[in-house]
Amino acid sequence: MKKAVLQLLLEQQGKYISGEEMSNLLQVSRTAIWKHIRSLKEDGYQISSSSGKGYCLLERADILTPTEIKTGLETEFLGHNLFCYATLDSTNEAAKREALAGAPEGTVIVAEQQEQGKGRLTRNWFSPSGLGLWFSVILRPEIKPAQAAQLTFVSAVAVCKALRAVTGLPIMIKWPNDLLCGEHKVCGILTELSAEIEEINYLVVGIGINVNQQKQDFSPEIKDTAISLALATGRSWQRAELLRKILGEYEKQYQLYFTKGFRQTLFFWRELNTTLGKEVVVSTREGSFTGMAEEINEDGCLLVRKDSGEVEVLLAGDVSLRRNF
Repeated sequence: MKKAVLQLLLEQQGKYISGEEMSNLLQVSRTAIWKHIRSLKEDGYQISSSSGKGYCLLERADILTPTEIKTGLETEFLGHNLFCYATLDSTNEAAKREALAGAPEGTVIVAEQQEQGKGRLTRNWFSPSGLGLWFSVILRPEIKPAQAAQLTFVSAVAVCKALRAVTGLPIMIKWPNDLLCGEHKVCGILTELSAEIEEINYLVVGIGINVNQQKQDFSPEIKDTAISLALATGRSWQRAELLRKILGEYEKQYQLYFTKGFRQTLFFWRELNTTLGKEVVVSTREGSFTGMAEEINEDGCLLVRKDSGEVEVLLAGDVSLRRNF
């Protein structure tokens, strides 16, 4: 019933709706309506109450609930099956559990906080409660396992385009899947795969975005390299609204990938990248080297020309822009 009351307020946001009308529509007493309004205010919703007019939703709460996320979500399949948690070990781990249980493509797992957030190369991802967007998407693409890495590029393009459109920030992509605002990291993407030799069982794409952190909210290890949308713009952001925009752009880019091919994704990626044409430091299991990032090939590998003139083809690795050192 509380969700139903919220839904009525959302449909009339900025306008008053009387307690009597809400009572008639929902077939409950006006006292019950009042109790749910009070509860919504405690959740953070800014609701004006007037004895002559009723109730008016002035501002939505910055919370990640199915109602908040789905209201205004304009996708065909992405995010319609949605799980929201206050705390998780990792949204990727939860998504893998759901995928193994048969969750459909487009399922999204969201957490206010991750206790064991995962980054690339077995790193931890700092995921404080209520300040960022920590979510994972389950995909079941009918492509070969060898092509799975291409969807990391799809993800990076989608999130980058959505954040640029909403915030106006000149966010760029660093190969293969970090999003930077200036020289600072604002988003990371981790893709994990379950597959047979010729078939993908499922793909889990984990996305972590620093949204409303202030400088003191970052851990000492990352405070000099990370940034949030709030720090970059000087204002806070509604995370559910951001997530709806991202899911909408993600579905668009995912469908373009299948209709136009990976070349279309690479075209967008090249437009948005901050790696090509730059001197980089590459760290792999075999060691480190410096060179010039020259191109991305049709498989998404980064081509780096070493100082010796030899061209290294990178499918994976840690690449940093040399100017950061």
